[in-house]
Amino acid sequence: MNTWFRHHWFAFGRAWAQVRKTPGSFAFNVLVVAIALALPFIGLTLLENVRPMSEQLSVDPEMSLFAKTDATREQAEALAPQLRAILGKKAQIAFVPREQALDTLKEKGGLADVLDTLGDNPLPDSYVMKLDGFASTALAGGVDGIAERMRALPGVDTVQVDSAWVKRLAALLGILRLALLLLAVTLGTVVIAVVFNTVRLQVLTQRDEIAVSKLIGATDNFIHRPFYYSGALLGLCSGAVALAGVTLALQPLNTAIAEFARLYGSTFQLLPIQPVGMALLLALSAALGLVGAVLSVKRHLARLS
Repeated sequence: MNTWFRHHWFAFGRAWAQVRKTPGSFAFNVLVVAIALALPFIGLTLLENVRPMSEQLSVDPEMSLFAKTDATREQAEALAPQLRAILGKKAQIAFVPREQALDTLKEKGGLADVLDTLGDNPLPDSYVMKLDGFASTALAGGVDGIAERMRALPGVDTVQVDSAWVKRLAALLGILRLALLLLAVTLGTVVIAVVFNTVRLQVLTQRDEIAVSKLIGATDNFIHRPFYYSGALLGLCSGAVALAGVTLALQPLNTAIAEFARLYGSTFQLLPIQPVGMALLLALSAALGLVGAVLSVKRHLARLS
């Protein structure tokens, strides 16, 4: 075990020495890779900020059920246990008598004089139901099935569902996630290509040293490890620079968003990615660098053998 750690520590030291030997070239490569990583990072940051808000908006979809106008009060009230059986115990069901609905319409609509000329109350008895258990926009489609069961009940005229906007939001977020995934794959390929080319240049620069190492009995793993660490180090540093850039970019963005949100009485602000998420992104960046280094080493050191 001590030998294993000693070999890897030596390989890391060689990789770090190469960075110190050509700091300008390393910094330029880090900048190029960081720009490629920053785009999916900021896209992920935006999605992570929008996702909780969308889930919160879709937690309690509402439905409105209107009884037939010729249904008696007893028939309308008899729908309550049937609705409870369909929705479950967690749903909130409120019965709205036609008299209450008419009074509310008079107060809020400013149509008292017009409604008085109608004589009889034209509004039906109704129910307003708030559903629980929809933790994400993806589950909002289940509301339509519930509405169909309610429409089949005797004495029911119309069932209105407010989940259409929820499904549109879910579809939009799905498109954004797919676009972010495609962008991440594309730019991840760019990262691998940049690291591949960087390690190739290192291999070509050190080919005489590699040849001498082989002559004195160095194994392939011993020769390859410093290049692997170089690629991983390049990916890790690039990921750190990209995350720092995205975090700094949130400051001016939040200033502009605060002015816009204030017009709607909101305090919405963009928050940086959580530390666990940052650690995962750094690990992913290092892994991309390592993949690029492995591909380059396998290709170009084989030619020197």
